[in-house]
Amino acid sequence: MTVCASTGAGLADPSGQGVPALPAAGYGDDPYAGHGDGGPYAGHGGHPCPRPGCVISSGGTYAARLAHAGGESWYPERWTLDGPEPYAVPLPAGQPEEPGTEVHPMGDGRVLVHRVASGRHMFSLLYPAGPGTGELPLGGVECSDPSAALWLLPPAPGGERAYALAAGPRSTAVWLVVGGAFGPEQLAEVPGHCSGGVWLDRTGRLLALDRLLDGRTKTVVVDLERAGEASPLLQIADHSDDRLLLADPYSGLLVIRSDAPSPGRARLGWGVLGSALPVRFPECLRLRDCAVLPFAIQPGEVLTPENCAVALRIDSAAGSWVGTWRPGEGRVHHLPPPEGWLTGSGLLTRDGVLGLPYATRAVPCGVSWVGVPAGAGAVAPGACAGGGTAPVQASPPLSVPASVPVPAVPEPVAPRPVPLQEAPLRGRVGLPAANKPTASAPSTASAAYVASAAAYAAPHMGGVGTRTEAR
Repeated sequence: MTVCASTGAGLADPSGQGVPALPAAGYGDDPYAGHGDGGPYAGHGGHPCPRPGCVISSGGTYAARLAHAGGESWYPERWTLDGPEPYAVPLPAGQPEEPGTEVHPMGDGRVLVHRVASGRHMFSLLYPAGPGTGELPLGGVECSDPSAALWLLPPAPGGERAYALAAGPRSTAVWLVVGGAFGPEQLAEVPGHCSGGVWLDRTGRLLALDRLLDGRTKTVVVDLERAGEASPLLQIADHSDDRLLLADPYSGLLVIRSDAPSPGRARLGWGVLGSALPVRFPECLRLRDCAVLPFAIQPGEVLTPENCAVALRIDSAAGSWVGTWRPGEGRVHHLPPPEGWLTGSGLLTRDGVLGLPYATRAVPCGVSWVGVPAGAGAVAPGACAGGGTAPVQASPPLSVPASVPVPAVPEPVAPRPVPLQEAPLRGRVGLPAANKPTASAPSTASAAYVASAAAYAAPHMGGVGTRTEAR
């Protein structure tokens, strides 16, 4: 694939007038895809799955989205989330944005915009400038292969840099879009067609990509400080398609999608980076006639990956709602989303509080804070929920190449629930300070809010809080 450089998220309608449908687009190929390879957010089993409603920065301070200005007009909007109340700043440029424009919040409050015109991918930084909008052009990237696709990767740790992935049929390039010296800079080229994109550390060095090679998709780790050296990360079975969806650098918790336990039908599973235990596929994550996509992980401690909460987006013919789940539990808790939820977006704090951004006519910029149910209690060291799991015994330990240096750290005195062994995340990776709700925000869900979840999710469950029987 030949790519040349030149120098130079999901939507809601606060007006309540209805939003035109947008093309399915987002961070690479949709993790819903159970087999093969589709376009961005292609959907489970070929069903379309729209992009997240907004993109939240790695530190949880800012968010960015395309807002609807009426008719066919769109403009970037930046949300500030870490103050007493969230607020939005419109950032309209000189002309309306196309509905496929990508927006990406930086750690300093600027918003990266990715536009496509005549086959060229152009990047600019937008920022408030008095009553108007300032724009800093960064240059562009041109893909000579018309079949190649280019999209922004999820926000990198630290918020100072931004990256893009240019995927061709035979190779994939990783581009540094913000943070380079002279415009977009190609950092690596990985053999095979790659999708996804999950950061494994706090420094933005280790990037996990789902690589399609020889007809199978496997997750590899790309070391951006070693010229893009790629090493296997997730290979559950020889003939399975294995994708990494989310990772928590603190605990090493990984959420994956694989068809290893049921060839041709992808299922959600979890494992721990560096652990000798097999990947597990809980039955409770198999919901009838629903597509389930994780979108946030609670930052956890090294010793307790089983207790980290995971936020789930659940889609069905009836609509979309929110689920929460912990690997140590054998159940999914269902929550109705707030009105105007920017679907598929949200963040979890270290204290287990889920923030869901929403926009309505009455509240054009809001965040609903809901306490994630803790279940029956903490999981004992070394234990995990037995009911509804389907471990794949052939799966090897999940590890990062030994070429990545790991500083020595003191051994913990507490018992280890999962043997992390030589997991290179110890002592050198983690998340930025967890975003947390303000003192005025509720730390637990209201009784009425939780109670209404039963009626909302009942058609898809054998009872709220119980695991669905395998289809």
